[in-house]
Amino acid sequence: MRILSPPAHGVLDYITAIFFGMAPFLFDLQHPYSTAFYVLGVGYLLIALMTDYPLGWMRVIPFPIHGATELVSGLVFIVLPFLFGFSDEQPVARNLFIGSGIVFLFVWLITDWKAQTHTMLTDAHERRH
Repeated sequence: MRILSPPAHGVLDYITAIFFGMAPFLFDLQHPYSTAFYVLGVGYLLIALMTDYPLGWMRVIPFPIHGATELVSGLVFIVLPFLFGFSDEQPVARNLFIGSGIVFLFVWLITDWKAQTHTMLTDAHERRH
């Protein structure tokens, strides 16, 4: 069931970027995990700002492509602790990656990726350029 609209998804994107940026403080993550979450926070903020949906700023990434990156990210986050061998030694980092992956997959499943993302404002902007 695709119940999450592009604007609602956008709100979650910005919350995710903030969460990733705060995760090292909230969970006392040390290097290299703290660095990874800072990079994820900045990267996710950039993706949100560049997505073509009502909360995007530059609007260069089509909303369905944003969805594809989210699907891949969710899967990668889940396997990352096992792939890089920190599943047992760093349980907090492992759980954050796996939990983030599960949330990404869930949000991907409930988002309406084919919904109209243009507004009257963006349509007027496109006509001017």
